Amino acid sequence: MLLHSHKLHNDASLASSNSRLYFIPHPIPRNKDQSTQASIMNLRAIFSTPLPSSLRIKPSIHPPRRSLTVSAQLPTIAATKFSVSDETLESRGFILRRDTDDLNLDQLNAIFVAVGFPKRDPEKIRIALDNTETVLWVEYKKTKKPVAFARATGDGVFNAIIWDVVVDPSYQGIGLGKAVMERLIEELLGKGISNIALYSEPRVLGFYRPLGFVADPDGIRGMVYSRKQKKKK
Repeated sequence: MLLHSHKLHNDASLASSNSRLYFIPHPIPRNKDQSTQASIMNLRAIFSTPLPSSLRIKPSIHPPRRSLTVSAQLPTIAATKFSVSDETLESRGFILRRDTDDLNLDQLNAIFVAVGFPKRDPEKIRIALDNTETVLWVEYKKTKKPVAFARATGDGVFNAIIWDVVVDPSYQGIGLGKAVMERLIEELLGKGISNIALYSEPRVLGFYRPLGFVADPDGIRGMVYSRKQKKKK
């Protein structure tokens, strides 16, 4: 999962206690014949560290890439103060959306491609959204287009996985990624979901750590299923 983070931040952050997170790094195969291997680092999270002032990362589609699984056991109740308020976002021309009724899938797909994801079948995107537990995206009022997006799937009680955390490259650096993640996490915690996971490239861990993801050496091990493909003759 690729996310380009931003400059806007302050000392306000999500607060929690006795939280635990797990980072599971695993390499993505360079070709279809290589299987994916996974190792894991244990993590402990405290929602108290502000986001670094600058963490711009340019999208890249060149191999090799590494993917990272991040999971978190979080308290069911957390006192939350967002780094940027709904009112501030609206004053800058952005609207927070929590449903997909007005979400243009072609425009969302364009953001996926812009940050390095492969282009997806719009019908499959729709099916994925229909099976999504929680979704949060940001619309820019002037263009009526999505500029930031994240969603979570899960069982609705114990576990959730965050997917597709993206920010349009033209709107990176102004706090939209953090705004989306803070609110998505709050909504999951509000439902009583205490174990939250996500996939990320290692190079953007600096974005997730201020949201509560910190390495812990205890360690559990994770595995990623990878089906070997036969070589074409």
